[in-house]
Amino acid sequence: MIIQHLEAENYRNIRRCVIIPQNGINIIYGKNAQGKTNLLEAVWLFTGGRSFRGTKDADLILQGEAGAKLSLEFFSGEREQTAEITIENGRRNAVLNGIPQKNASGLVGKFFSVIFSPEHIALVREGPSQRRDFMDAALCQIKPGYAALLSRYHHTLIQRNTLLKDIPRHAELMDTLEIWDEKLASYGEAIVLGRMDYIRKIKEPVKEIYAGISQHTEIIDLTYQKSAEDMKKALKAARREDVALGHTSVGPHRDDIDIAIDLRSARTFGSQGQKRSAVLALKLAEAEMLYSQTGERPVVLLDDVMSELDSGRQDYLLNHLDRCQVFITCCEPGAIQQLREGALFEMDGGTLIKK
Repeated sequence: MIIQHLEAENYRNIRRCVIIPQNGINIIYGKNAQGKTNLLEAVWLFTGGRSFRGTKDADLILQGEAGAKLSLEFFSGEREQTAEITIENGRRNAVLNGIPQKNASGLVGKFFSVIFSPEHIALVREGPSQRRDFMDAALCQIKPGYAALLSRYHHTLIQRNTLLKDIPRHAELMDTLEIWDEKLASYGEAIVLGRMDYIRKIKEPVKEIYAGISQHTEIIDLTYQKSAEDMKKALKAARREDVALGHTSVGPHRDDIDIAIDLRSARTFGSQGQKRSAVLALKLAEAEMLYSQTGERPVVLLDDVMSELDSGRQDYLLNHLDRCQVFITCCEPGAIQQLREGALFEMDGGTLIKK
């Protein structure tokens, strides 16, 4: 998968920007808050997913403008393709190869990318939501219908939680929980099956990559941790507790991945170096999984992470991505030895300049 041309108009702080990247490494440098991450975020949106920064669509538009537009020309499936995203009235719309899509998620499975940002360094260090997001973002790209499944699950979860809050004032509503439990369990078990299959498939690549980074001195392992073995039974058993809490205490929204290094929790006992190595292994395995499942090498977005890695990890990262198109943002490219052969672009106040 290769980006040939990207254009952004009225997007965040970017009035108008055009980039024609090279097939290998592309370096976008500049001071902080100039628009480097905004440009990578624009690329990521063509996966059909949400902003990796968790931003509402309405906030993606340049202040004072009614809408934003992103245009992409890319090579995939042995042919040139085009995609457009417009953001107006607080929502995203998409066009693929001239055909309007029902919504932006119509781009899912058409353009593949992996994003690695400083926030991902927290994937091992922080709480379970980071690790759930890691799995879900990957699955949305490789598993048709997974994004819609997640949406249905979260909509049903909201409905059940609303009901749980109403029951103390209206006890007769307790009987209606059965309906929501059926739906939530059905969607939830499908999500868990998808996640467990994904962890099973990336486990060996993660082990191999981590062994290479650690020079075979440490062993990493991944285990999916379910909050319930039988979700329907667990929801029924937890009803009274859930009413008291006012929210649903079991389900895939409570699950986690246990990441262990030499049989000890990486989150609790891992050093900073071990945690960075674990995240690096997870993201590289994500790129490998996308390739093995789709036959397309994803476009890799490295948002200001090179400075978070020592020279050994920088080498390992770029060597593993030598067959991918890569976009790297940084403040000063000269400080990173491995970046000296990449195409160079400077971002200044939302304006991109080819160097």
